[in-house]
Amino acid sequence: MLKLQLPKNRIQYLIQQAPKRFDAAVLERGWEHYHKGKIVQAELRYGTLIYASVLDGDRKPHEVTVDIESFENSECSCPLDDMCEHIASVVFYLYAPYGRPELLLAELKQATLQRARLSKTAAAKAAKPESRALPPEPKGPAAEWQRFFEQRFYGYSVSHQYSIESFRDAAWESLLPFAGGWEEGPLRLYRLHVVLFMLRKIEYFYLETKASYLSYYHETGSKQTAGQCVEMLKETMQDLPPAVLAGERKLWRETLALLREWALSGKESPVDWLYVYRYLWRHIPVREWREEEAAWLDERLAAEAGAGGAAVRRHTALTLARAHFDVLMGADGGQLPKRLEKLTVMRPGDFFLYLRESHEAGDTEGLLRWLRWLKPAMPTASHDDFRTLCQYWTDAVKHQESDAEWVETMESLLPRSYYYYTAYLLQTQRYRQWVDLQLSNRISPLNLYAAELKAVEQHDPALLLPLYTQAVERAVLEKNRTSYKTAIKLLKKLQAYYKRLGREAEWERYVHRLAMKFARLRAFQEELKRTGYAVPPTR
Repeated sequence: MLKLQLPKNRIQYLIQQAPKRFDAAVLERGWEHYHKGKIVQAELRYGTLIYASVLDGDRKPHEVTVDIESFENSECSCPLDDMCEHIASVVFYLYAPYGRPELLLAELKQATLQRARLSKTAAAKAAKPESRALPPEPKGPAAEWQRFFEQRFYGYSVSHQYSIESFRDAAWESLLPFAGGWEEGPLRLYRLHVVLFMLRKIEYFYLETKASYLSYYHETGSKQTAGQCVEMLKETMQDLPPAVLAGERKLWRETLALLREWALSGKESPVDWLYVYRYLWRHIPVREWREEEAAWLDERLAAEAGAGGAAVRRHTALTLARAHFDVLMGADGGQLPKRLEKLTVMRPGDFFLYLRESHEAGDTEGLLRWLRWLKPAMPTASHDDFRTLCQYWTDAVKHQESDAEWVETMESLLPRSYYYYTAYLLQTQRYRQWVDLQLSNRISPLNLYAAELKAVEQHDPALLLPLYTQAVERAVLEKNRTSYKTAIKLLKKLQAYYKRLGREAEWERYVHRLAMKFARLRAFQEELKRTGYAVPPTR
C-alpha cells in the first residue's frame, strides 16, 4: 500500500498536538499497531481528513478519522474514550515518509512525561501560591528582572530549529516595552539583561532537546541564534558612557555577580559564555571592580585545585577568566599571562577575542604574540578555528619586513595548510615554490584552477613541465583505458609547452622514452598510436 505524504507543516502540526492528546501508554500501543502493520487502508479526503482502517485482534477494523487541521476533532469507531491508540497509530503511519517512527515515539513519550511534570509543578504552585514577580523597575533589583522574564516565558518550549529564533524575536519584542521611558543608564542595563536572559533560555532549550532525534537541528539553531544575541549584546555595550556605570553602580555589581554564576560553570553550551564574560569586563574599566573579581577568581581556583571530572572544565573556565584580568590590568607587562601555561586543554577559539582586538587596534606585535603562542594548537584545531588563525597570520605578515615566519608556519602545517599556502605563493609570485608544492602533494594539473596554471604559464611555461610529466606517468600507472585517455590529454598540453619553448627535439626524446617504458601496456600503446605519437617497433 502506498503511503500518504502530507505537507511538512501538517506533519509538524500533528507532532505538536500528539503530546497534548495522548499519554505515554497510548502512544506505546499506537506504535505497536503501526509496527505490526495493522493499518490496512488510509486515504486523504476533502483536503483535511485522513480516513484509515486499523485492525485490532479478530474484530472488525476500526474506522479512524484524523483531522489534520483541527486534531481535536479526530475520531475512532472503537468504544474507547477520546484519543485512542488507533488514532495514534495513524499519526505514526503519516510520519513514516519523513523519518523513523520509533524515534518519534521516544520524543513524544519524553514530551508527554515533561508535560505531566509541568502540570504537577503548576498544581503544586496553585496549592502553595508563589508571589509573582512585579513588572521591572528602573532601580531593580537585577535578579527580580530575570525572575520576571522567566515568569513571562514560563512553559515555552521548542519543537523545531526555527522556534529558537522565534523565541529570540518574541523575547526582544515583548520585554523591551516594559522599560519604555526609562533613562539611558537603567535602560542600557535592562537591554543587557534581556539579551542575557535570551542566552540562558537558548542554553536551556539546547540541553532540554539534546536527547531528541532532532537534536542536530536544535543545536544548529541554538548556536546561530546565540551568535546573533551576542552581536545584540555588543551593540548594547558599544560606547558605554562612564556615567552609566557610576550612576547605576549597585545594579551593575548585581549584574556582574549573576554573570559570574552563568558564565563560569564550564558546562557544555551553544553559548560562548566565556566570550560574553570577558567582553563585558573589557568594557567595564573600573579598576576596583576588576581587582575584586580577580581576587574572587583566585579564591575559586585555590578551592578547586586538583579537582577532576566536570570540575576540570570549570577550572579551565576560571583560569581563562583570571588570565583575562591579567591582560586587562597589564599584570605581565604586556606579555601573555603566564598562568595560561597551566592549561591542560587549549582551544584556539577561546582566544579569538584577543586576536580580534589586536587586529582591530593595529597592534601587529600583540597579534603575533598570540599567534605564536597558539601555533602548537593549530594541527588539532577545528576546521573553522584553523581557517581563522590562517587568516590572522596572513593579515599579520603584511606588516612584517619578511614573511619567512609565515612561510615556515605554513610549511610546518602541511598538508592541512595546503590551500592557504598555495594561494599565498601565487599571490607573492613564487611560482617555482608553487610548482614544488603541487609536485610534493602529487596534484594533477587537471585538479588545479585554470587561472593558477595560466599565471605560472605566463611567467615561465618551463616550470609546468615536471608537473605535467608527473601527472602523465601517474595516469598511465593506473592501467585502465580511461586513465590512458587522461594521460594522452595531458601529453597534448605538455607537447604544446615544449613547442612554445622551442624544445621539440627534447619532446620527441621524452615521448619515445615514455612509449618504451610502458611498451608492455598494449592499450596505452594503442592510444599513443591513435594520437600519432611515436611507438617503438614491435619485435
